[in-house]
Amino acid sequence: MIAFQISGVEQICRQLDTAVDMRLTERAVKEACSYVQSAAKLKAHVNSGELREKILTDVHTKGHEVHGEVYTNVPQGIYQEFGTGPKGEANHANISPNAAPVYVQEPWWVHESQVNRADAERYHWFSMETEDGIFYQINGQAADPFLYPALKNNEKEVIEIISKRIKEELRRL
Repeated sequence: MIAFQISGVEQICRQLDTAVDMRLTERAVKEACSYVQSAAKLKAHVNSGELREKILTDVHTKGHEVHGEVYTNVPQGIYQEFGTGPKGEANHANISPNAAPVYVQEPWWVHESQVNRADAERYHWFSMETEDGIFYQINGQAADPFLYPALKNNEKEVIEIISKRIKEELRRL
């Protein structure tokens, strides 16, 4: 999840001696979140399309602060964002500097019911057939972040979107 907030609206209201409609700020932040969401969807790795479909936004107000979030609730999203295992630890450029993932260093085994056979073949995972089915040994994957870069690479645009919407409303007032 990536998040940003707009604070200081209360100070602006006092300075202008008028009430700035918080719904306007929420709409501005929602538009900025949509922009970041689009950038994240373009950057997200696609297998089935589920991850792209589940990059979501949420905007909420706490007091005089508006918080916007762009996130995914798909389990594989975190694996793509931060990587896994030794490969993820060795290759995690462009992840958020505020994140401190901990990587499992030992390979792990996954039952065939939990993975797509085509993926196992594409990644050349070592497999072992047992009476309980096929198990694949996984050594991790490099990070391929999509959320953090979507915000970081578009900070200027996010600020411009929010500023433009608020300025438009202030002119109207």
